[in-house]
Amino acid sequence: MNTKEKILSKALELFNEKGYNTVTTRHIAAELGISAGNLHYHFKHSEDIIKILFSQLVINMDELLNRMKKMEIKTLKDLYSFTFSTCEIFYSYRFIFVNFVDILKEISEIKLQYEEIHVNRKEEFQLIFSGFQKHNIFKKDIPDFLMHSLIEQIFIIADNWLTHNRLILKLEKEAAVWHYTLLQMNLFYPLLTEKQQQLYEKQYIQPQNV
Repeated sequence: MNTKEKILSKALELFNEKGYNTVTTRHIAAELGISAGNLHYHFKHSEDIIKILFSQLVINMDELLNRMKKMEIKTLKDLYSFTFSTCEIFYSYRFIFVNFVDILKEISEIKLQYEEIHVNRKEEFQLIFSGFQKHNIFKKDIPDFLMHSLIEQIFIIADNWLTHNRLILKLEKEAAVWHYTLLQMNLFYPLLTEKQQQLYEKQYIQPQNV
């Protein structure tokens, strides 16, 4: 791992732990045992670091979505795995979501990038959900307004569950990822075929209540 990669890794760790507003480039340099000048050679400002970390988050999500879109067979397990993996990725970059409003307000580059992503993600989710209808995971006769509403609900929960966890539940990583994965999965339940609803209850609900 080169110096630039070490800086990004340590910055992510500190931002997640302390919040980006309280961590400066000097703090990051001190934690790494390097001079502030050495760090500034790679990153002039902390917002330069945040831009790259946000780009990493986007790349990770793009890779996950691309794998999902290319899959020939889509099952309920695939949907759960996708939701679980999304929560894991988001947790790894949790400071972004906990400080989302401030980051978008202060870093216009990220704001513009997020707005573009929001539009593209809607199209990608519509494509993925069409695949679930094709493979009889979702019902065929889902009204358009309900599908559009579902996609919006997914965005709202995905972007805000980390704040909810920090303020209310305070779950550690493993428990948090599991809990909020299931919370998001429950959004899909009314859209599942009857057979898939039974499978969902058996695999993801009943075992947790034993």
